[in-house]
Amino acid sequence: MGRLTRRLVLAGGGVALAAVGVGGYLIKHPRPAPIGFDITPEELARARALLSHHPSIDAHAHPGRTFVDGAENLSGLVWVYAKLGTFEKRTIADMQAGGLTAAAFAAVSDFQTLGTAGEGLTAVRNFAPGEAWTSYKRQIGKLQALTESGLVRPIKTLADFQAAKASGKPGAFLTVEGGDFLEGKPERVAEAYADGVRSITLMHYRNNELGDIITGAPVHGKLSDAGVAVVKAMNAIGMVVDVAHASEATAMGAIRASSKPVMASHVHVQGEKLHHPRFISLDLAKAVAETGGGVLGAWPAGIGIADLNGFVDRTFELVDHVGIDHVCLGTDMDANYKPVFDTYANLPVYVAGLLKRGMQEPEVAKLIGGNFLRVFAAVQST
Repeated sequence: MGRLTRRLVLAGGGVALAAVGVGGYLIKHPRPAPIGFDITPEELARARALLSHHPSIDAHAHPGRTFVDGAENLSGLVWVYAKLGTFEKRTIADMQAGGLTAAAFAAVSDFQTLGTAGEGLTAVRNFAPGEAWTSYKRQIGKLQALTESGLVRPIKTLADFQAAKASGKPGAFLTVEGGDFLEGKPERVAEAYADGVRSITLMHYRNNELGDIITGAPVHGKLSDAGVAVVKAMNAIGMVVDVAHASEATAMGAIRASSKPVMASHVHVQGEKLHHPRFISLDLAKAVAETGGGVLGAWPAGIGIADLNGFVDRTFELVDHVGIDHVCLGTDMDANYKPVFDTYANLPVYVAGLLKRGMQEPEVAKLIGGNFLRVFAAVQST
C-alpha cells in the first residue's frame, strides 16, 4: 500500500493512539526521529565496541508488527493500521546494523477488540467465545515461522542469548502483551511455554480475568484469584511476569504473588512536571525493583520528549529513581507512540549518548542487557 502519514491517519478525530502506534508511527519508513545531540566518530566507535562485547536485549518490542498479520474483525483506525502490513525483514536488518543481540517479539492478545478513545486505545467490544485463544494461536504461529525461516534465532533458555550473540544473527524470544488469551485458565501457561513464550504482560488495554489496566476504570480492584494462579503458574514454569499496563493494585498484587522477580517492560515514572495515564507511581517502580530485584524498561515513547536526547534524559531519570541494577531497555519498537528511538540501527547512537553523559561502560552494559539477563536467569531457575 501507499504511505499513510500521521496527519492522514489522525484526520478523523485527532486521536493519538498510544499502544499499537496507530497514527504514532509512519509505517513505510517515516521521517526518522531526530537525535538531538552531536557525537563524534570516536564516540560512536566506542559505543559500537561496547555493543560488540556485551549482550543487548530489548525486553518489549513488536519487530515488524507480526501481530497484525491475518488479524480479523477489526474496526476503525485499528483496521487501517493492520492493512498497512508487516516489515519483519527490515527491522531484523536494523537489529544487525545496530548490534542488537535479541529482542522480544510480542503478540498482542487483545488487538482485535481495540478501538480509539480520547488520546488512547481501549477495548470497544468483548471477545466472541474462543476468539482470544484463536487469535493467540494465529499470532504465535506467525512468530514461530520467523524463527523457522532462519531470519532470527529462537531464544528459549539463558544460553540461547549467548548463542545468538556469537552467531551474529539476532535472537527472538516470544512474549504476549495481554493475558486475555489465557481466559483466566492457569493451565494455559504451560501450553504457551511449550509454544516458546517466555513472558506475558498480564494486562494491555482491556480489563481481563486477571486484573485491571492502568488506563481504565477498575473492575477487580486487585490481582484477581485467577491472576494469582496465573502468576504462580508462570513462576513454576520459568516465565517472566510483566506488569506494564497493569493498574497499581493489580501490579502490586502480582509482585506479592510472585516468588520470582517481575518486570515492568516499558514504563516511566510520574513526575512533578509531566503526568500521563501510562506512567507509573514511584512506589510501584520501587516495588518492582526492590521486591525480588525486578527491572523496569526504559520506554522511548514521545510523551513529553521529542528526540533521542530526550530518551537519554528519561533513561537517566529512571536510573535515578530505582538504581542502575533495575533498568533495562523496553522500546516497544514498531508499535510505539511517537517513538523517539525508532530504529535499532540507532542503538549505537543511544549508547553513545549514555556514555557522553557520563554513564560508565559497566553501567551501560547492565542497562542494555545485563539486568534483563539476570532477571531471566532468576525466573528460569528452579
